[in-house]
Amino acid sequence: MDAANLPQERQPVIELVGLTKKYGDVTAVDHLNLKINRGEIFGLLGPNGAGKSTTILMMLGLTEPASGFANVCGINATVYPVEVKEKVGYLPDNVGFYDDMTGLENLVYVGQLNRLSKTKATEKAKQLIERVGMTNAAGKKTGKYSRGMIQRLGLADVLIKDPEVIILDEPTLGIDPRGVKEFLELIVKLSREEGLTVLLSSHHLQQVQQVCDRVGLFVKGKLIAEGDISTLSAELFSKEPFVIEAGVNNEIAVNGHTDSAGYLKDLLLKMDGVTSVDYKKNILKIYCARDMSAEIAKKLVESNIGLNSLSRKEYGLDDIYQKYFENEEVA
Repeated sequence: MDAANLPQERQPVIELVGLTKKYGDVTAVDHLNLKINRGEIFGLLGPNGAGKSTTILMMLGLTEPASGFANVCGINATVYPVEVKEKVGYLPDNVGFYDDMTGLENLVYVGQLNRLSKTKATEKAKQLIERVGMTNAAGKKTGKYSRGMIQRLGLADVLIKDPEVIILDEPTLGIDPRGVKEFLELIVKLSREEGLTVLLSSHHLQQVQQVCDRVGLFVKGKLIAEGDISTLSAELFSKEPFVIEAGVNNEIAVNGHTDSAGYLKDLLLKMDGVTSVDYKKNILKIYCARDMSAEIAKKLVESNIGLNSLSRKEYGLDDIYQKYFENEEVA
């Protein structure tokens, strides 16, 4: 079935096909294919210089691709950039406001630029300032705002035209940890309540993991993987999906063996389901094909080892990213 004939909720709001951008001999974005669904929070994750911002500029029609195309809300961004901007709210990594105007005045001005009457723009600006938790700072000049306050006002700024999609490019840079937490919670709340599609570009793995439904891993202009964290983890670590971490005493002494660590490794490797064992700094990492926590605990206790702790490690986005990055480097 053609995408145009799909029910609206199943149509991709963002569709990138073969999207490529070159600067001379340098390929900044290399044949990028990606679909982002309506109401989804998608994290575009990669190091600085990976091509994330260039991709966003092409999606907004602010720079032309060498080949391929970007459809946003069913509109070709290169051919109809103005129409795309009417449907997309964009928060760059360094948003600017008029320092000598208050937060409210800045928002009213933006509302008027988006063809609202001054009365309607003022009404809407006040609602959005309350929504992003900035009511107490509405009458304060933005030149006195903190970085976190500027980003909150920036979020109100992109929402004033009722966008279908919001794109956030490194939105938490320079914000303190508490401010980051509050900002990300606000993003999730807005997306869920308003049905907004959110594209969050970042190099902060933990932040992306906290809020995104799916992620795309971007390295050297290429999308090397995309999906939710559990799917990516299952694909990468299919042979060793479980890691049991056992904390032991400083001095391992098992049944008089001089190489007690080696003895324990051999002991554990004989267990059906254990694929490999590492020992470092009083921590045994036992890689398994299934969850063997109870069996491993029993085995270690029976070996008279000083067992201090036992836990099952979950693969996070940092593990996934590092694994993919290593694979890409080898390739």
